[in-house]
Amino acid sequence: MNYKILGFIFFVLIAFNGYGQKKDKDKKEKAKDSIVTDLNTGSFIKSKRPYNPLAPSKAAFYSAIVPGLGQIYNHSYWKLPIIYGGMGAAGYFYVTNNKYYHNYRDAFKRRQAGYTDDPYYDLNGDGEGPDVTDSSLENGQDYYQSNRDLSLLIFIGIYALNIIDANVDAHLKQFNINKDLTLQPYLEETDFYSTPDMGVSLTFHF
Repeated sequence: MNYKILGFIFFVLIAFNGYGQKKDKDKKEKAKDSIVTDLNTGSFIKSKRPYNPLAPSKAAFYSAIVPGLGQIYNHSYWKLPIIYGGMGAAGYFYVTNNKYYHNYRDAFKRRQAGYTDDPYYDLNGDGEGPDVTDSSLENGQDYYQSNRDLSLLIFIGIYALNIIDANVDAHLKQFNINKDLTLQPYLEETDFYSTPDMGVSLTFHF
């Protein structure tokens, strides 16, 4: 038995198997995705579900109320550590920089008022000061203020990205091409040699 006949039998079996798997599905069945096996490829695919136009808005609204709630709605649980980790780190640096900003600002104000009792005046306790000059206090105040403001911007940015991600992810999760993309074998006779040729057709439906 030559290889062409074996190939022909192989394609016939695939075609028979593929056509045997075609079933009419009711579009009103349950909204959740169910996992089915594509016997043509042996891979797992999600069955098509009705499109919900309000899902992206709901996901964005949930994430706006509680960061990460939209990701839970989309079943993207792996994103929660990223969201809370980023917001937590930004919040921590905001609080820390804000604390040092106020310490340097208060010390600088007391220096300008003529006092020498701030924590930075005599750091080493030798009775001689100031150990930190007025200009250093002013520079430190500006430095921590800039870092504090940057931390706040990062926190707000992650919060906004959390909302955008929930909205976009809800859109993308509703795309399903399992019925709009088909891969089927075919057998046809060539006009030139009058011999059967085997091939595979890939079809898109828009």
